[in-house]
Amino acid sequence: MDFNQEFDQHGAWRRQFAQRLKQLSEWLTEHELMDAGVLARLDQLQSQVKADKVMVAFVAEFSRGKSELINAVFFAGYGRRIMPASAGRTTMCPTELGYDADVAPCLRLLPIETRLQPQSLLEWRSAPQEWERIDLDVNDPAQLAQAIEKVAEVVRVDQAQARALGFWHDETPEDNPLPGPDGLIEVPRWRHALINMAHPLLKQGLVILDTPGLNAIGAEPELTVSLLPQAHAVVFILAADAGVSKSDLTIWREHLAPAAERIDSRLVVLNKIDTLWDDLSTPEYIAAQIQRQRESSARVLGLSEDQVIAVSAQKGLLAKVQQDPERLAASRLPELEQALGEGLLGRRKRILQGVVSDGIQELQRETGRMLHAQERELVEQLQELEGLRGKNATVIRQMRLRIEQEQAEFDSSGARIQAVRSVHLKLLRELFGLLSTTTLKTEVAQLAEALKKPGIKFGVKKTYGESFDRLRDVLQRSQKMGEDIQTMLVNSFKSLNVEFGFSLQPPAAPDLKRYRDDLALIERNHVQYLGLTNALKLAQPEFAERLARALMSRLKAVFDAALVEVEAWNKSAAAQLDGQLRERRRNFTRRIEAVTRIQTAASGLDDRIGELTQTSAALSATQVRLAELCAQLLDDTVPEATSTTPAAEAEAPEQPA
Repeated sequence: MDFNQEFDQHGAWRRQFAQRLKQLSEWLTEHELMDAGVLARLDQLQSQVKADKVMVAFVAEFSRGKSELINAVFFAGYGRRIMPASAGRTTMCPTELGYDADVAPCLRLLPIETRLQPQSLLEWRSAPQEWERIDLDVNDPAQLAQAIEKVAEVVRVDQAQARALGFWHDETPEDNPLPGPDGLIEVPRWRHALINMAHPLLKQGLVILDTPGLNAIGAEPELTVSLLPQAHAVVFILAADAGVSKSDLTIWREHLAPAAERIDSRLVVLNKIDTLWDDLSTPEYIAAQIQRQRESSARVLGLSEDQVIAVSAQKGLLAKVQQDPERLAASRLPELEQALGEGLLGRRKRILQGVVSDGIQELQRETGRMLHAQERELVEQLQELEGLRGKNATVIRQMRLRIEQEQAEFDSSGARIQAVRSVHLKLLRELFGLLSTTTLKTEVAQLAEALKKPGIKFGVKKTYGESFDRLRDVLQRSQKMGEDIQTMLVNSFKSLNVEFGFSLQPPAAPDLKRYRDDLALIERNHVQYLGLTNALKLAQPEFAERLARALMSRLKAVFDAALVEVEAWNKSAAAQLDGQLRERRRNFTRRIEAVTRIQTAASGLDDRIGELTQTSAALSATQVRLAELCAQLLDDTVPEATSTTPAAEAEAPEQPA
């Protein structure tokens, strides 16, 4: 199964899950089981599945056939090239292809001059008026391809402008572009491009990142320290006849070499194997040549051999357009698509389903606790009413007085319960403060100042280490504070259970360990970026400022995610207490109403016992149905594809939603 078919099945699973989650939400609302805690869990699950994106980044030095490979894998259904892939330099700026249903199909281009300002790319995304916009007709391949050609545009500037934009470095003249006869230097016209289109794969959550060569990558720190590390897979393209060149190795070492735990997220493509096809050589000799290049490239890059795949993107694209299976097999493109599908999507699916499974089980536990509390109240009412059989009016009147007294005592205990809430909220405010943006800015202020200093940033790696140590300590303290709050909740809930007969069970405390892992990844990405080459660039204040802003954007995302998890935990605990308080008050009202009916009608006792018995049976049925709905969601079997449409047809243009 190739990447397109695998992704189609992944999308089918996500759509089916979203539909089942919607059914569960409607059912919970209908049965009055939707409290704040359950709603927070549902919202979290819905956002995790809806916002699940799979980013594949394609990275290569110029003239390696990167854009042609993207055309072959994703856009062959258009019957022509969509990404510019002519001779010479093509994609001159980082280009993201994705789909947002709230935005009409368009190409947005950020002018290169924005590099002269300190805002990060993330900040520029929030200023759409600063981007040039071109509407796209996804059903007109010619218009689409013509519009996207703009990502290859360049402008000619003098040395001073090139230096300010990050494309000219006096310290490393051998890496500078060659000036033209007029002394002007060619640089990209655009800093970043966003393509929004309703391609079937993009609609299902695929994001494609097409990056330019080494010079452009190094000039945009946010690309290296933010976008590329967040990609779920990085496809690094080499030339099959040359293998790993010096500039290829520089890109790999400075920007792509992964940590051990992420090594399987890298695929290397030896492109243009058709240049090795030779009528004077036997097929066996050609295959042996390709195999030697695979082995050599894997050894140099520190990968396993099966992570290096040899293809001909140009022949693969041609074979798909002409529907030539023999040529497609010779291009070896299906091998790459299979590796992307089974490797990338397999890992992503397992991660997503693991997170979803944990969320569903916690949701079931929370809802189950609510049903259990209702069941206890019913059992107590039935036992109470069964004890009235054969009793006279005096006993029934005394029963009513006792219930009213219990209600009064319960109402007067509000201060005791409020004290628990007050202590809980006080501790939570401290925890929220630890994870706030203000704390984050304070802890990285020293690093930000170090990056802004003019000249070579001696000792900046040490400053990075110290800053990240402080951030890890913040998360560690947050974890400890969360555990302290959890201990307080356990003791408080236990006391309330004894005093009021509640069945409160605190939800599991948030585990912030994975956010410390995120910090470690960010630190590695930045320290890797601080090599000698980039140290010279960091001497430029504007470049260092962009790096500092990129760092702050990523750190804020991590701390915001941790804060969301803590808030969900808080809502779950608070909602459980609110729910049982509400149910107890309702129970007092129902008990008094039942005694009143018994006092005024001879058949009232039997009628009320019958009603409660029916309610108990309905509650049992509700518990069974909840288990069924959650079991459906927990089923981790990806549904079989409902269509046998070939991959090439699945890539065909589609009318935007």
